[in-house]
Amino acid sequence: MDLTFARRFADRWQDDWNSHDLDRILAHYHDDVTFSSPMIARLTGDPVGTVHGKAALRAYWAAGLERIPDLEFEVMDVRAGVDALVIDYLNQIGGRVYEVLTFEDGLVVAGFGAYGETPAN
Repeated sequence: MDLTFARRFADRWQDDWNSHDLDRILAHYHDDVTFSSPMIARLTGDPVGTVHGKAALRAYWAAGLERIPDLEFEVMDVRAGVDALVIDYLNQIGGRVYEVLTFEDGLVVAGFGAYGETPAN
């Protein structure tokens, strides 16, 4: 993976999230994706904070978009790794978030969000 790909992906990712269109958002993710976030634990009450599979990810993000109707992301920076990238962004309340996404065959197969003191609504 190179930085050009990472930047293009982050731009599309931001636009897709800000559209609130789950089909656009999920188009980047593998059917067998695994995603972890403290927000999953907070929203679902499951302390593990991990969802497995695109259907579970859709359900989690649908609930999140319903709970946070003013959700908006602004990408601040992006980093490229061998098969992963890191998106550094601000959420709608100014919280700084890092999202680490691992790719296989052009799709995200694993990811996790990491939050600071201001997680989200």
